[in-house]
Amino acid sequence: MNSVQERMFKFHQVKHIFEILDKMRCLRKRSTVSFLGILVILLLFMNLYIEDSYVLEGDKQLIRESSTHQPNPERYVHTFKDLSNFSGAINVTYRYLAGMPLQRKRFLTIGLSSVKRKKGNYLLETIKSIFEQSSYEELKEISVVVHLADFNSSWREVMVQDITQKFAHHIIAGRLMVIHAPEEYYPILNGLKRNYNDPEDRVRFRSKQNVDYAFLINFCANISDYYVMLEDDVRCSKNFLTAIKKVITSLEGTYWVTLEFSKLGYIGKLYHSHDLPRLAHFLLMFYQEMPCDWLLSHFRGLLAQKNVIRFKPSLFQHMGYYSSYKGTENKLKDDDFEEELFDIPDNPPASLYTNMSVFENYDASKAYSSVDEYFWGKSPSTGDVFVIIFENPIIIKKIKVNTGTEDRQNDILHHGALDVGGNIIPFKQNRQCSTYIRLGEFKNGNFEISDVNQKIPFDVHCMRIHVTKTQKEWLIIRSISIWTS
Repeated sequence: MNSVQERMFKFHQVKHIFEILDKMRCLRKRSTVSFLGILVILLLFMNLYIEDSYVLEGDKQLIRESSTHQPNPERYVHTFKDLSNFSGAINVTYRYLAGMPLQRKRFLTIGLSSVKRKKGNYLLETIKSIFEQSSYEELKEISVVVHLADFNSSWREVMVQDITQKFAHHIIAGRLMVIHAPEEYYPILNGLKRNYNDPEDRVRFRSKQNVDYAFLINFCANISDYYVMLEDDVRCSKNFLTAIKKVITSLEGTYWVTLEFSKLGYIGKLYHSHDLPRLAHFLLMFYQEMPCDWLLSHFRGLLAQKNVIRFKPSLFQHMGYYSSYKGTENKLKDDDFEEELFDIPDNPPASLYTNMSVFENYDASKAYSSVDEYFWGKSPSTGDVFVIIFENPIIIKKIKVNTGTEDRQNDILHHGALDVGGNIIPFKQNRQCSTYIRLGEFKNGNFEISDVNQKIPFDVHCMRIHVTKTQKEWLIIRSISIWTS
């Protein structure tokens, strides 16, 4: 069996392997914590009840003094073959360079892996953006884990000192941890297969990066409900956590493995935390085969998510000018990024129905999702409807509906109206509203109205787009956005 056939065989076996992994628990050994470390842990718990802005200089000094816990060399008895064996959990003894994990589980962990760059360093700016773009309430629900993955100990010490000086209060509050997976746990990174005719140093760089990410992901498996990967040269949108939560809510009841909040590289990729052990194993198993962002698309496909689910506008932007590989120029930018997202719709859980003829898989639910998809129906006729039935009655503040796309500007709703209804009643196998009130007509394919709660006397159970005149053009409903009181 040649090397290509071997790789294909491995890929086809991954689904079976993942079923075995589900029955396992991911165990971790921790570095021995000194008496000083215990004091730090107590301090972390105490500071959960202290305002963020109040940090004593003594606390900062304590963080700096305990920034590195020396490992026990006798523990490094595992070989890389042990780590990448799917019959056991990934068992790495991490070094805690700053911060300690708390018992309380958060909503979202943000993972960053960073190495020394030949030109430029954006890690501190990335961490700063994460915290500055989050409200105080959002900060309570996030945890940031930074993996300093470079083997240069002098560089790590400098970075830890900078991080602890600039973000001491976040470390004390348990929102920021800095870790390192020792070099002893890495595979041999020289003489690897040169797939895609990459030069040897490029193969080494991307292979090590896969292992860096695998160890980071493995560490973060039990910290929160969800996990998002960022690179170390990223700028965040304002209140990105709130936007992520709204997208997750809008997809409730649907199956997904990966949600993408940026179209670039390994930036803004969101996972369920229960999938992280499998993802870590997957990256280790194929670490030398291809770059990490390529591996991620295979991982998603193997877990039966066929299509990319990408949120638009993007929540994270690449800001680095120099790549971490050889300091080469990297000017990639996400043109869908918006830094100020003040007007994020709520889109409460609902079921959708239409009697229009749907084209291929452009079904009704795609118009209501926050991801970059849409509903596409064949030429609608007078009386055709597109109905949204909310799980619970809601008070609506604002509604916005857009039809057509840039490349199909004529596939808009040329003649239509929007109604809201109450008085839900059973109808065949579904529910529907018995009465509707018309809020207005579509203009140039779009509809927008504010202060809905001041215009109608009841809580809304249903919303209906009503075609008022037959059209020969097809209809794209690009987005339906609802803001609740």
